[in-house]
Amino acid sequence: MSLLPYALARPVLFGMDPEAAHELTLGAIARFQHSPLTCLYGEDRVDDPVSLAGLTFPNRVGLAAGLDKNARCIDGLAAMGFGFVEVGTVTPKAQPGNAKPRMFRLPAAHALINRLGFNNEGLEVFLANVQRARFRKTRAEHPMLLGLNIGKNASTPIERATDDYLICLDAVYPHADYVTVNISSPNTQNLRSLQSDQVLDSLLGAVMERREYLAQRLERRTPVFLKIAPDLDATQIEIIAKTLLRYGADSSGTPNNALGVIATNTTLNKEAVAHLPHGAETGGLSGAPVLAASNQVIRQLRAGLGKAFPIIGVGGILSGEDAVSKIDAGADVVQIYTGLIYKGAALVRESALAIKACKPSL
Repeated sequence: MSLLPYALARPVLFGMDPEAAHELTLGAIARFQHSPLTCLYGEDRVDDPVSLAGLTFPNRVGLAAGLDKNARCIDGLAAMGFGFVEVGTVTPKAQPGNAKPRMFRLPAAHALINRLGFNNEGLEVFLANVQRARFRKTRAEHPMLLGLNIGKNASTPIERATDDYLICLDAVYPHADYVTVNISSPNTQNLRSLQSDQVLDSLLGAVMERREYLAQRLERRTPVFLKIAPDLDATQIEIIAKTLLRYGADSSGTPNNALGVIATNTTLNKEAVAHLPHGAETGGLSGAPVLAASNQVIRQLRAGLGKAFPIIGVGGILSGEDAVSKIDAGADVVQIYTGLIYKGAALVRESALAIKACKPSL
């Protein structure tokens, strides 16, 4: 249990500009992560291992990408009790992202709107930070897993997007437990068009071909996860499911442990928060208002993909009950992000214990 209850720190952080508070928090975690001061925010990890995509997840609760875009705080985040942590999104070249202000709190809805736009320091800095992390040196029977999330530069034409993803895949593959291909951020122009039928097939075909080449050359079979949006209709989800099965399952429909899906990213639908201050800001909405939409996408994916295809559920988890709802919808494991900002690291343990108690048949 952390020595500094988040309830004491939150009023201070919420009195600051959201992005300034974000940077202050990450800076503190980065400084404290290799010192006894991790006890200020650390939580004991719940032991609840599960096998998924050829990996053993120590428990079913992870951190979603976007919090630690430059992989500065991997060890500090590990101290919060996560079974897996995903960092990024990283792009081949450093980029500043969109103009500030670009992050907004909606406390009445336990939500955030952001239009950050893949702001990051680029592959070279990202990989140096990943390689400095010490979490794999733990003596734990099941070490925390690390996901590395990749994207395209804003300056890269959408028709050349595959080039950026392959550059990133080549670079991060040797260092990741899994790699996430992010095609669903609403804050990079035209990125979500990569979810459409033929474009997705072309991109995923190229990524999986390169993944197979890297697996053979490096003798390391790292799975790839595709991250999709919640703003999809049933037909679009059906198309995505069929494309995933084409590359992620054998002829009998059995998953090949090479491919999975993360559902979902932030939403552009702001009807639930339109009446609130900042509710009409441009960007992706995350937090409690996304829970139902995310769970619906998960249910539809599970129906289309079958029982065994790997699904990571993310979007709107603010309690252990919310985490269990994602498992009930069909997710194998879950991720949190906005909930961490509103509830603190205690949410990790609460969610992991709730899922463990419900004993899903994974």
